[in-house]
Amino acid sequence: MSKLTEYIGSQFGNPRGIVGFICCKCMNIINKKMYKKTVSLLTLDKSQKLLDIGYGNGYLLKLADKSFGCNLYGIDISEDMKILAQKRNKKALTENRLNLEVGDCCNLQFADNTFDAVSSINTVYFWSDTVKGLLEIRRCLVPGGSFINAVYTKEWLSKTKMADKGFKKFEPQELIELGKQAGFKTIEITEIVKGKSFAVVYTK
Repeated sequence: MSKLTEYIGSQFGNPRGIVGFICCKCMNIINKKMYKKTVSLLTLDKSQKLLDIGYGNGYLLKLADKSFGCNLYGIDISEDMKILAQKRNKKALTENRLNLEVGDCCNLQFADNTFDAVSSINTVYFWSDTVKGLLEIRRCLVPGGSFINAVYTKEWLSKTKMADKGFKKFEPQELIELGKQAGFKTIEITEIVKGKSFAVVYTK
């Protein structure tokens, strides 16, 4: 793997600067079906709370706001992305419905039973401890709340040079077993694009 390819690959885990801005724009296009599927799996009203793990430039939060007008929360490792996400979601920000944090999903700074739903698109590859991240998400969900985890297949990622280093790749069954370890009540797999992407729906 070239240094350039490795650097660009690292931007998907921690987008920063102008390259991170460009990578996020590319992800908005490439991941469009994943965003739409994730929102379609959510059912929220205006009084409820959604947490997006790895919000990037706020694209998923914007779609959720259009669909539900709910309270939006997010955590991302990149300070640069927080600025972009706030700009994209100005309406929710001015209405005090947008709360973005910079941090790690394996150490969430939220109380137990805070969120009605949690979403994540293509972030689980980068978590330092997958089970710990799932445990934290489950802790922050209300009873009956769901975590929608949209990912690319291990097979598809293995064909992508930029995902050669720094990415944990998962088979659906692996993510099911990790969810069981974290104590989720039910776990379901739903296909997004055959052979390319899927979503795991974990329910507390």
